[in-house]
Amino acid sequence: MYILPLILAYLLGSIPTSVWVGRIFYGTDIRKQGSGNAGATNMIRILGPGAGIPVLLFDIFKGWAAIQLMQLFDLNLATENQAALYQIGLGALVVAGHVFPVFAGFRGGKGVATLLGVGIALFPLASLITLGIFIIVFISFRYVSLASISAAIAFPVIDIVLLGHREILPFMILAIAIAIFIPLTHRKNIHRLIHGTESKLRFGKAR
Repeated sequence: MYILPLILAYLLGSIPTSVWVGRIFYGTDIRKQGSGNAGATNMIRILGPGAGIPVLLFDIFKGWAAIQLMQLFDLNLATENQAALYQIGLGALVVAGHVFPVFAGFRGGKGVATLLGVGIALFPLASLITLGIFIIVFISFRYVSLASISAAIAFPVIDIVLLGHREILPFMILAIAIAIFIPLTHRKNIHRLIHGTESKLRFGKAR
């Protein structure tokens, strides 16, 4: 009963939304166009908002739904820290599924949207504030990668320092890990940002 939700979290994350939507509705593999990333940003850039926004929303939902598996299976853990660690395990596996999806040859997205869903489930207020930072940076510069990295780095500062959430150590560690994980998955984007070759995202017609 404790292992099954963890497996389901990975399988849920492995649903390759952008790949399936691209193939079924547009007859294309999104990983062979644009940035080659199987994520909502590349979907919006190549196929337009009508394709990308539903993908974005479902990828966020995947992260949120994975955390709910603990309540769905009515798992009772002995301590608050144990419950937190189990939820972190669910979150880590759903993001791992998105980045390395078993249903799409282990070639997925970067996990930002799915991680946002996990954050909404575990850190609702901090996630909303962080989302605000993402929107501000994106509107100012039109770089999704820069907005994602900025929001991720700001997240532990908001949750731990600003909101003072220091009661559960595993959640504090997770908040810091998010600030490390997102920049690592955006290493190529950082290189392009430094050299001025990163593509801006503009909402217009699909290519």
